This record gives sequence, C-alpha cells and structure tokens, in this order.
Amino acid sequence: MKFEFLKSNKGYQFLGIFQIFPKIFEDNRGFFYESWNQNEFNKLIKREVSFVQDNHSQSKKGVLRGLHYQIPKMAQGKLVRCTSGKVYDVFVDLRKNQNTFGQWGSVELNSNLKNLIWIPEGFAHGFLTLSKFAELQYKTTDFWSKSLEKTILWNDPDINIIWPLKNSGLEKPKLSYKDSSAETLNRKMEKGEIFE
Repeated sequence: MKFEFLKSNKGYQFLGIFQIFPKIFEDNRGFFYESWNQNEFNKLIKREVSFVQDNHSQSKKGVLRGLHYQIPKMAQGKLVRCTSGKVYDVFVDLRKNQNTFGQWGSVELNSNLKNLIWIPEGFAHGFLTLSKFAELQYKTTDFWSKSLEKTILWNDPDINIIWPLKNSGLEKPKLSYKDSSAETLNRKMEKGEIFE
C-alpha cells in the first residue's frame, strides 16, 4: 500500500488527509487487492479508527453531491473509493484551528486506479460524477444523524471550488434540493456549525 499527503488549493498540506493506493495483483484472470486492512490503516493514520457504517451510492454523469459533513458529537471520518466509473472528489477543511481552514482540495477517484481517500473528521465532502454512471462506497466512523448533518453550498464564492464542469461537457451540475439550497461557510461560522 502506498499513500500520499494531499494539498489545498493554496498549496498547503492538509493535516490528516491521505490518498491511498492499494497493492493490486493482476493477471489474465483478473485482479485482487485488499481494499481495507484495519492494522495497515491504523498504522497509516497513527490512531485507532473503528468504522460503524458502510454507504454505497450510484450517480449519473453531472450529479454533484455535497458538500456534506456532520458536526460533533457525531462527526464522521470517511474512507472513500469509487468502485465503478470516476468522480471528482472534493474536501473542504472546516477546522478553525488549522492554517488550511476554508481551503479545499480534490482527487479524481476512479475504478481503474482503485485509489481511496481518507477524509478525517472536520472536513466537508462532495463529488461530481464524471462518467456515465459512478458508484461511490465509503466507510464512516459514526452513524448518520439527520439533526447533525450539515451542507455547505457547492459553489460558495468564498471557498471558490473549481469544479471541472466544462472539461466534462457539462453546463451545470444536477443537484438535490438540499444541496442547491445549502448555506455558505460564512453562515455556518455564524451558526457555530464548524470545528473548533
């Protein structure tokens, strides 16, 4: 297993986020790899993590989901992979005590590369589907909570995420009502819905 630290849109290294590349054994019969190994993962992130829920979503091209997160006391860390197709995966640092607060980063997750991304507690997460269909699977460190789940507007001008819409032949994303009517990061700060 190989990994790399990820940087923000301003060039700063995020504390705690990794892109993971599993060792793939491939021949003319197909392939095999470990998508999850508790011991290796805990060594990588230097702490004990227990996952309590697995989520699986399918999205059509142009669907944008996010930017989602949960506030304490049920903040979620997520181990994310794309098992079919490809997505532009985005994360935003909501930890006020970090020099990367309010900054974003991105990774293309795709089923050919089989890469994963670890997004610790304290980040908002979203993705844009780039292929005809894509399936995203992710493990979470806490259960979903309707009352504690929050959403930041996908095109918040203060965060200024560069979504590859035009490069993907898209004029605008397909959004749920929840995502299209979300609040800005500044509004979440006013409401105390970030991480200290």
